[in-house]
Amino acid sequence: MKVALITRSTFFTIPGGDTIQISYTEKHLQSLGIDASILLTHDTINYSKYDLLHFFNIVRPADIMYHIKKSAKPFVVSPNLVRYGDYDQRFRKGFSGLMLGFLEENSIEYVKTIARWLNGSDGLKSIQYLWKGQKKAIQQILSKTYLVLPNSEMENTMLRELYGIAPEYVVIPNGFDTNLFVYDSTIPKDDHLILCVARIEGIKNQINLIKALNNTKFRLLIIGSYAPNQKSYYDACKSLAASNISFIDHISQEKLVHYYQKAKVHILPSWFETCGLSTLEAAAMGCNVIVTDKGYTREYFGDYALYCNPASPESILDAVNISSQKEPDNLLRTKILNNYTWQLSALRTAEAYNQILL
Repeated sequence: MKVALITRSTFFTIPGGDTIQISYTEKHLQSLGIDASILLTHDTINYSKYDLLHFFNIVRPADIMYHIKKSAKPFVVSPNLVRYGDYDQRFRKGFSGLMLGFLEENSIEYVKTIARWLNGSDGLKSIQYLWKGQKKAIQQILSKTYLVLPNSEMENTMLRELYGIAPEYVVIPNGFDTNLFVYDSTIPKDDHLILCVARIEGIKNQINLIKALNNTKFRLLIIGSYAPNQKSYYDACKSLAASNISFIDHISQEKLVHYYQKAKVHILPSWFETCGLSTLEAAAMGCNVIVTDKGYTREYFGDYALYCNPASPESILDAVNISSQKEPDNLLRTKILNNYTWQLSALRTAEAYNQILL
């Protein structure tokens, strides 16, 4: 079986959570005997080489429409359905925030897609997208796909509510690297060390985290590079941060192990999270975890995590105070080890492929 894993053109140049997800999916599918290859949406693809196309990021439908029409191959979609609307409409600053505040969510994504095309930061593979728009383009994809592969039941429910189409689906959970993130319980945790591992951008909400922890007893490490067009947000975070807050640029997963091992708490107070891959990694490394209450996080972490309101620095600080005093939760580590590994994710993906091709 040969499968093309087709993803955004900026997959390698602007790494994100999907970079980790798709890279591990490719690796572990290959270990199962499936000839999987990562291809980018702007690549010229020899479709005849592949039995199946697997697309990612349905919020970029223009990337997918072209290949569907050109290939006439069966395909599946991993939605990676992040909802930026709440942040864009209520909290984005500057001229873009003023403009987007008047638009509904699909219109916002349409404007952002066209803007990336016009400023040259991304291509526009499908000209049809210009007159179809965001919502109709996504509906067209959903009506033609053989399967949807959401990362959670909550994501699938949200997809159906937003677009009114209910294709067959198989939940493929996100995971972590069990060979890399191996917790050593003999190494003591630093009760005052707090981590936030994420790309620095408005939707990840580092600025309210900084407001919450400025000049407190905690030492906050923000690990990640700033997103494209988010330099001003990064500069605002740096300017606001007190001396107890430090920034570390994007580092390899291998180097992250050291920080996860030492930190007592990991926090992602985002305006939206599908699950938060760094939260899975941190929890596997014995950290207590705090996550946003916006998105699909509760399906992954249940009652084992603390949840914060991203709009409230007070809520964030309260969660950090409580979490820093708790012992590491071995029940959460066990849940993650049993349910959220890249090996399991690849196995379920392979089973989904087999539903179509066998």
